[in-house]
Amino acid sequence: MVGEARSWKITVPASTANLGPGFDSIGLSLNLYLNLDVEEAERWEVIPLSPELEDFPQDEEHFIVGVAKEVAGRHGRVHPPCKLSVESMIPLTRGLGSSAAAVIAGVELANAACGLNLTMLDKLKEANRFEGHPDNVGASLYGGLVIATQSGEDVELVSIANPAFDVVAVIPPTELKTSEAREALPDELSFTESVLAGSVSNVLVASLLTGDLETAGKMMKADRYHQPYRKSLLPHYDLVERTALEAGAFGVALSGAGPTIACFTGKGKGADLANEMKQSFPHMLVRHLLITSEGSSVLEQPKVRPFPL
Repeated sequence: MVGEARSWKITVPASTANLGPGFDSIGLSLNLYLNLDVEEAERWEVIPLSPELEDFPQDEEHFIVGVAKEVAGRHGRVHPPCKLSVESMIPLTRGLGSSAAAVIAGVELANAACGLNLTMLDKLKEANRFEGHPDNVGASLYGGLVIATQSGEDVELVSIANPAFDVVAVIPPTELKTSEAREALPDELSFTESVLAGSVSNVLVASLLTGDLETAGKMMKADRYHQPYRKSLLPHYDLVERTALEAGAFGVALSGAGPTIACFTGKGKGADLANEMKQSFPHMLVRHLLITSEGSSVLEQPKVRPFPL
């Protein structure tokens, strides 16, 4: 029996998170993308189109497939097998949200293929089950700048579409696993330290929303949550920070758990900052990145292909 096989193009942007004191709660969507061309098939198949993806499983053991099947199952559906052609511009294990983008891709795939009709908040909650914090997945899903919080399974998010600054990512050649970066963090903070850390984060958000970039940069540097503990894993951090600030950046922060360092500068000034950083750090990959106001997207492309039903 011949049926009409559906196909989709799924696009998910990269993200940087924390921005210093916005630990596990602030994310920013960037114009590096995970792209999937998906079509229903007789069996699961994943075709890597980027060399760095070739080491991952190419069947239903693939992470994106696992996310899609789990989300479908949680809503009482059996996900139809598909062929996925996967291309990624997002560096792996560099703090630019590669795993979060994969999670969002899986959630979007399940929603499209199984007709789940998930709202944006539903998708965020599903993604948060895998990531454990809503900053990266929120940015990849909504686009722009996101500020989010979670309590148990409850997640709340505010999205700002067009923050007025540019980003330059300084990406070292070495990887840093999130699990390793997490191990560098203290088990707890004192009440006094927690209050101070929270106030720094509050001022960061307020300064970003009001366009007070100078204050935002000061708050990035004043982080008490994670950067003081993780910088020991990144001997190049202080030099990158000093060089970026001297070259016109208003702030510098670890991108996610690192090792990428995100340098923030005024709108339209990213290209000049990137050129300066490339000259100072020729052994690292320096990228001028734009903040994308668009989050993940799914485009259905129906076509007739014979396959057994």
